[in-house]
Amino acid sequence: MNITRTFDLLENYKQNFPKDDVLASKVNGEWKKYSINEYIENANFLSYGFIAYGLKKGDKVITVSNNRPEWNFVDMALSQAGFVHIPVYPTISEEEYKHILKHSDARIVIVSDKNLYQKISMISADIPAIEKVFAFNDVEGAPNWHEILEMGKSNSLKLEPELIKIKESIKPEDLVSIIYTSGTTGVAKGVMLSHKNFVSNFIAAREALPIDNRHKVLSFLPLCHVYERLLTYLFQYKGISIYYAESLGTIASDLKEIKADGFDTVPRLLEKVYDAIMTKGKDLKGIKKALFFWAVNLAEKFEFDYEKRKYYHFKLKIARKLIFSKWQEALGGNIKFIGCGGAAMQERLGRIFWAAGIPVQEGYGLTETSPLIAFNGFGPPNIKIGTVGPAIENVEVKIADDGEIMVKGPNVMMGYYKNPELTKEVFDKEGYFHTGDIGILDEGKFLKITDRKKEIFKTSAGKYVAPQVIENRCKESLFIEQIMVVGENEKFVSALISPNFSFLHSWCARKKIHFEDNKELIKIPRVIKRYQKEIEKINSTLGQIEHIKRFRLVCDEWTPQTGEMSPTLKLKRKVISKKYDTILREIYNYPKDK
Repeated sequence: MNITRTFDLLENYKQNFPKDDVLASKVNGEWKKYSINEYIENANFLSYGFIAYGLKKGDKVITVSNNRPEWNFVDMALSQAGFVHIPVYPTISEEEYKHILKHSDARIVIVSDKNLYQKISMISADIPAIEKVFAFNDVEGAPNWHEILEMGKSNSLKLEPELIKIKESIKPEDLVSIIYTSGTTGVAKGVMLSHKNFVSNFIAAREALPIDNRHKVLSFLPLCHVYERLLTYLFQYKGISIYYAESLGTIASDLKEIKADGFDTVPRLLEKVYDAIMTKGKDLKGIKKALFFWAVNLAEKFEFDYEKRKYYHFKLKIARKLIFSKWQEALGGNIKFIGCGGAAMQERLGRIFWAAGIPVQEGYGLTETSPLIAFNGFGPPNIKIGTVGPAIENVEVKIADDGEIMVKGPNVMMGYYKNPELTKEVFDKEGYFHTGDIGILDEGKFLKITDRKKEIFKTSAGKYVAPQVIENRCKESLFIEQIMVVGENEKFVSALISPNFSFLHSWCARKKIHFEDNKELIKIPRVIKRYQKEIEKINSTLGQIEHIKRFRLVCDEWTPQTGEMSPTLKLKRKVISKKYDTILREIYNYPKDK
């Protein structure tokens, strides 16, 4: 059937993939599965319920929730009834909640649990537009989402003709969602996305996904983020079953239990998987250890040149059988693809996973582009490791004179909510959206991201430095969890390093280095000397102007919860700079009162 609105996915699924496990999640330790008929029924009853409550076309509803089938029921219910869905992260600050709840003009909020209900209820008490806060979980004293469902059931006969009429009136160009960007700088902006934005995007990405309605995926990236949401639509478009991980801590066991055929992730989580594997490899002894690192060294040289290097690929077959098959088993033994986005991935990581027989398809996009702009295919000629692939169907990419990536296509947003001035700023006269990212078109086809335009800085010598490239190189070290490269208007480049404390603790144990806490640990001369060795090794791969001349270890782990990173695990540079202002002044020998 012809799909032009997001909710058309439901009827398409019913016609083509009548499955019993369209969506699934863990309830009391067991997988609770929903058929397509149950999915449609829940969405319809919720639509009736929202209408009966008094919502009018264009009204807005916020969800603040973990990943669960109920999120999809609400999403489709709002979509087909002409309402606007505003999904929000469960982990943002109180100030961010205040801004979004007030700015969005939402009438209803649905949260997942008791903690969020208490937090959102307190904030919304001062926002007149918000009429009610519901909860998905059973929370004492809180209105439950089943109230909307039951209201819909009791009014279904009366409201069915009205819903049909509303669905027929909805155009592809109509607003379906406002997504507030996580914002590494400044106040979050409300990105307005239409049905057409989403639909054009998932249809364009269909051929790049190497699985179909016979397969299942595990979902754990937040559904409130545009990347996971778009791929959720893509999975439904192809009839792929979606199972929601119980928590981030159960991903490994969930993958094994359902024997998932794939999942989506961000580079940092892949780095953690790799670091864990490498730590185990270092603990091996004798021939096993030698074989392990022979395989890893071989994997680092991977290319899609099966005919040119037949002997290399013969050796790789042996490595896959002896070593990499165990990596596969750790991910459930059935992985056919891993989608990766949200930030730049280390090229070395891509080579190693592909060599290991674990295909990682890196893509690129922004909330403003719904989000996909480019995506690596499943093999030659539409993949090149170290790039984010060719532009997807119907999306035009152009590189400006200053290197900025510009985009035009049906996936580009309607604009920023209540901010026509800012909307005008990001579009040029030819209608291209300016992404704020710097890149090149490798071989005239493959898009390669080199940095954020606003993050590139100039030293006092007038030389430009792209910090993200250096940071990715540094994070290849097992000793480094996160790093922020600095040096704007300074004589030289420096860095703040948040160590990989788990690995560092085990290294200290082997070296018989004793310490009371991380605060003491980062000041131990032998530890600092070991990090100096890592930095010197990294500097040898960089240009002279990019060399990290000074660094300081910090005793904090940087997370979205502690505020140094965005929910999509990008560095909040202004926040980090402010937090460690004293250390930065000391690095550059500034007087304390400067």
